[in-house]
Amino acid sequence: MAIIKQNAIHSAKSPDFRNLGICLRILVVANLMGLFASLAATSTLADWLPGFTRWCAFMQPVLLASLLALYALQPWLARLGAVGGYAIALWLPAAFSLLAHMVAVHALDFDLPGGPMRSIMLAAGIASITLAYLQLRQRALSPAVTEARLQALQARIRPHFLFNSINAVLSIVRSDSKRAETALMDMADLFRVLMADNRELVPLAQELALCRQYLALEKLRLENRLSIDWQVDEMPPDALIPPLILQPLLENAIYHGIEPLDEGGSVSIQLSSTRDELHIRLRNPYQPGSGHHQGNRMAIGNIRERLQLHFDAEASLNISQDGNEYAVHIVIPYRKRTAS
Repeated sequence: MAIIKQNAIHSAKSPDFRNLGICLRILVVANLMGLFASLAATSTLADWLPGFTRWCAFMQPVLLASLLALYALQPWLARLGAVGGYAIALWLPAAFSLLAHMVAVHALDFDLPGGPMRSIMLAAGIASITLAYLQLRQRALSPAVTEARLQALQARIRPHFLFNSINAVLSIVRSDSKRAETALMDMADLFRVLMADNRELVPLAQELALCRQYLALEKLRLENRLSIDWQVDEMPPDALIPPLILQPLLENAIYHGIEPLDEGGSVSIQLSSTRDELHIRLRNPYQPGSGHHQGNRMAIGNIRERLQLHFDAEASLNISQDGNEYAVHIVIPYRKRTAS
């Protein structure tokens, strides 16, 4: 139990204030709180609209200025960690609220109810509730939960993969010892990554190298039944993605798409970037009505949750089935690791 709590503490981090989805959620939550607060402060609906208008005239500049400041400070906040990031995110709205109160009262001669402390407490209260909501949402999508689901899926697939891979290595250990040694090293690297702490984003090139090792093992087992169509010439190798995004898709493409077919098939992998987006496309054969294919949904759901955790509304995962082809298309923002 103590280990779980410790992992939860280490996995906590301040929100990404450069993420469009996070900014939209902050705007919606803050304005909803203003709406309910103005409703509670008035006795009739006729009095509510003027009160809400005054609230918007005062708080919207504070809210927008705070978001702009947090956007500019995001690289620094990321290095501060969760405690420092949340402290700054709480302090900035209060400071901007005090500034807005002083400008409204002394420069614009507005009659604001209460003193500057009321404005500070109002901004701090809204910021606290908004940050608490974001933290609860992060915990709901935390890697501790989603990785547990991924492990539950892999626990069923991994013994099957491990057993067949060992048999494939044994079949060539005498005839091609060098190839057998390479295969065993690939297996060791693959399982080392699967058992590692996979919370942070990794370069796309690192994920691709892992996928090549995995596919080499599957190729050893399936031989001519499996072919791979690599389309990675336009791939940005420094793009950051959640780890184990592409490899489980390939595992499912082979397990649910290639293995049920006597003649096998081809898996197409296309990685490219357009403007500020990274596109991951994967296609494999699909046999309609095959119960062997239904287990794919769990891995897809897990990947979708982890994309939401890291990129919120800026990422998407779409699935299409066209005849005998199953396709997955992932779009994530193109991000590179910033220098410390």
